[in-house]
Amino acid sequence: MPDPAGAPWSAPGTDPPSSAHLHVLVTGATGYIGGRLVPELLAAGHRVRCLVRDPGRLRDHPWRGRVESVRGDVTRPDTLAAAFEGIEAAYFLVHALGTGPSFEQRDREAAEAFGRAAAAAGVRRIVYLGGLVPAGVPASELSPHLRSRAEVGRILRASGVPTAELRAAVIIGSGSASFEMLRHLTERLPVMVTPSWVGTRIQPIAVRDVLRYLVAAVRLPPEVNRTFDVGGPDVLTYREMMLRYARVAGLPRRVIVPVPVLTPSLSSHWVGLVTPVPSGLARPLVESLRHEVVCGEHDIATHVPDPAVGLIGFDQAVRLALKRIREADVATRWSSASLPGAPSDPLPTDPEWAGGSLYQNEQELAVDASPAALWEVVEGIGGENGWYSFAPAWALRGRLDRLVGGVGLRRGRRDPARLRVGDSLDFWRVEEIEPGRLLRLRAEMRLPGPAWLELRVEPGPDGGAVYHQRALFHPHGLAGHAYWWAVAPFHRAVFGGMARNITARARQTAATGPTT
Repeated sequence: MPDPAGAPWSAPGTDPPSSAHLHVLVTGATGYIGGRLVPELLAAGHRVRCLVRDPGRLRDHPWRGRVESVRGDVTRPDTLAAAFEGIEAAYFLVHALGTGPSFEQRDREAAEAFGRAAAAAGVRRIVYLGGLVPAGVPASELSPHLRSRAEVGRILRASGVPTAELRAAVIIGSGSASFEMLRHLTERLPVMVTPSWVGTRIQPIAVRDVLRYLVAAVRLPPEVNRTFDVGGPDVLTYREMMLRYARVAGLPRRVIVPVPVLTPSLSSHWVGLVTPVPSGLARPLVESLRHEVVCGEHDIATHVPDPAVGLIGFDQAVRLALKRIREADVATRWSSASLPGAPSDPLPTDPEWAGGSLYQNEQELAVDASPAALWEVVEGIGGENGWYSFAPAWALRGRLDRLVGGVGLRRGRRDPARLRVGDSLDFWRVEEIEPGRLLRLRAEMRLPGPAWLELRVEPGPDGGAVYHQRALFHPHGLAGHAYWWAVAPFHRAVFGGMARNITARARQTAATGPTT
């Protein structure tokens, strides 16, 4: 997978001698970092065991068949001995989220149990990803979230097992809670009255660099038992991050007006209102922005040298996080039909609020016709056959598109019966076709964001078929959201009628015989 310099994506030493291959335990494999770390460890030749409370939660990961899984819970010490059997190195990537002393107590007890079990099993290395601690700030003044992260690191380092604690601030990558909060705030609000923490200086880091450090950390010398600050090459305020995100994403310049009256609690509710990131998750993130989080050292480079092209900067990290959407793979990302190829790509297992907003209209109907008859209708859509629903609305949309410089409906189709990838189809383009099963069209009309229309045929009971139809729209900025909700009232008539008429035509085709 290409990195910013065009070289293959790999962690350092991904082809080590066999003696360097380890049996590693990963906790938090169902989370953001853990789910992306496992395939990197496998690529490095390590054997991986995942400790999960419910092994069934791994089923949607593409690497699930290549790892061991063991049921257990870091908060239940009696489940850890079996998990550590034969393990040489272990990753601690779990944290409780919440407020009050209870979540800090859970974090503390989990770290203590994990450290004791690792020491008893003779584990040679623990690797822990914590939060970047502001320099010179007493523990009593840290946010509960950050204070707990630091305490977990101290407990693991005191466990008797050499521990590498990597401390990172904001991680830039699709699916990262910190990045998704930044993404949604910037895309949805062209003008923002913001809390004063938008002036806080932060040293963000690309998820690719985080994973590069994590993979390499299992091979640190046994005498290394310490913290490492890890960050990218840029130090920015949160305001600068929003402005630079807008520039990279092609959005108009944002107007940001900070005010001092929003407390962390109010800020988290504001974030929860404006973005789909849950306020319970937003609050610890916001509270951690009260103090500057800038690396105080770069000692990790002594053991894990920087790449020849340098660490990934903020703008490039954002481009990588947005790349899948810009390359039109967003439709398959949300349908879980494609697998991410790099750590900055979204995963099908990411939460619903990750990966940016995606609006969709879905229709599904059973058909008393064979899949072949239904597919004939699907493949014949557009051109002279039209779009099987509300023809005046389609014609009006085509005329409006031409008025604003778009292609309109005048292009028709290359062949009246057959389609191939790359064909123009009125104001759509054939992006993917699986004969007899799937047709995905990408809109080429003028829209404030990319859009797709996906038509799928599947076998049904008793020789019939099932028709699946999805219209997808990824809004670009506030204009994209406004556009979707402006046309949403017409979707039932347009897309619902389209599904009904396509299936009706398939029944007619089945009764009269194929036309080609």
